[in-house]
Amino acid sequence: MLLKKCPIILLYLGGFKMAKSGGKDYFGLSWIVSLILCIIPITSLILGIITRFKEGHWVCALLRIFLGWNIIWILDIIFMILTHHIFKLF
Repeated sequence: MLLKKCPIILLYLGGFKMAKSGGKDYFGLSWIVSLILCIIPITSLILGIITRFKEGHWVCALLRIFLGWNIIWILDIIFMILTHHIFKLF
């Protein structure tokens, strides 16, 4: 819903459409695309925050805002490579 109302985010995502949740991270994108977006620090931070807000995990989104540049970014990369999902607290 947020993506449909905010054309800047759609432009930033390169026009990717949201897919139905199929256990994939970053709006249902494939694992390899999510991995590439996860490796780039700014996209990992922005998409991680948007994803957590979309899921209704406000505390996790706030933690990503304050810790997203260092700790959670490294955890996201490790988890994406090993489990094919970004790091989730709950």
